[in-house]
Amino acid sequence: MVRVELLTPSLATKMPRPTGSFLAGLAAVIALLYFGRIFFITVTVALILALILDPLVSFCMRMRMPRGVACFVTCSLALLVVYFGAVAFYTQAAGLLEDLPAYSQRINEMVDSVVSRLENTEKSISDIVVPKRLRDAKTSQVITTPPPPPQKTAAKRRSADPPIPTVQEVRISQEKQPIVNTVYAYLSSFYDVLLMASFVPFLVYFMLSWRDHVRRSAMMLFQGADRMIAGKSWEGIADMARAYVVGNFILGMLLSVASSIVFWWANLPFPLLIGPVSAFLSLIPYVGLPLALIPPFFAALPVHPKIGAYLIIGSTVAFFHLLALNLLYPKLVGARVHLNPLAVTLSLMFWGTLWGAAGLVLGIPITAGVKAVCDNVRGLEPYGKLLGD
Repeated sequence: MVRVELLTPSLATKMPRPTGSFLAGLAAVIALLYFGRIFFITVTVALILALILDPLVSFCMRMRMPRGVACFVTCSLALLVVYFGAVAFYTQAAGLLEDLPAYSQRINEMVDSVVSRLENTEKSISDIVVPKRLRDAKTSQVITTPPPPPQKTAAKRRSADPPIPTVQEVRISQEKQPIVNTVYAYLSSFYDVLLMASFVPFLVYFMLSWRDHVRRSAMMLFQGADRMIAGKSWEGIADMARAYVVGNFILGMLLSVASSIVFWWANLPFPLLIGPVSAFLSLIPYVGLPLALIPPFFAALPVHPKIGAYLIIGSTVAFFHLLALNLLYPKLVGARVHLNPLAVTLSLMFWGTLWGAAGLVLGIPITAGVKAVCDNVRGLEPYGKLLGD
């Protein structure tokens, strides 16, 4: 009994207690991540791309290339891949834009059909619920009873007159912005995103070319065993990022090939466009399956009027989705990430709230990177186990 009383204070002193300064610092970090989300998203995307391309730079350096030249060749090859992919996507999308009138006509027909069915259903329900004698009595009353003539009073005559605009309304109408300013205000919302996206290739190149210098300088901030822990944490983050992004890319390409073949067999237009789009949308956590159904269903509107075709297409997409997430995803991605479902869900909610759609894409690799740091730092190991599977 005495031993328990002696150990209890020591255990209590080891438990971390959140203080006011800690909570204030956490709130400041969250506010900084929210208000500077465009900057942090750009840096995070560039860092992940640099970690992915680093093995290719090492391969070029083994071919007796200087590091600067190897980084330039690697970034150029990556830009060429992006360019040809964008050209192929634009070619398919241009053909889809030409066929938009057929899609709009089919959508209008479907809407009219649904409206007419709803009206018929409402009439049938009304015939069943309301007795026939009441309907006949109401109809005869409506036909035989003429509406009372409108009586114009002085108040109604005054209300019928057009209101006299006030000075403030006239001033507001005179200060309306022209169309050019309206268009500029709409496009200016995308200016920051396009500006930051233009920095990504340069950031990736400088992160690759100055990697050794940055790593040596960062390691100098630590002493003794902490330096080795920092090195292991860096390698853990790099391995995790490569495994997550490359694994998802390989999985998306496999799903793209399989989906394009099925959509081509089903006589869907533009299978080379809707196949990859549906495949990569399927990889989005939790909402991937509903999003993956939208492209093939939209493409099938002008060519498949019957509901059976949509059931077959939806069943095929659902089968590919379940097969990828339950069989292929654990082998290609899950073996390196090691996050439990609760941590994944909370991370998606947190980063999705802060960064929107980009947070849903980057939330899992960021959380897995935090887990990699916690696994290598002795004082943070319990948090790594809390996030892990």
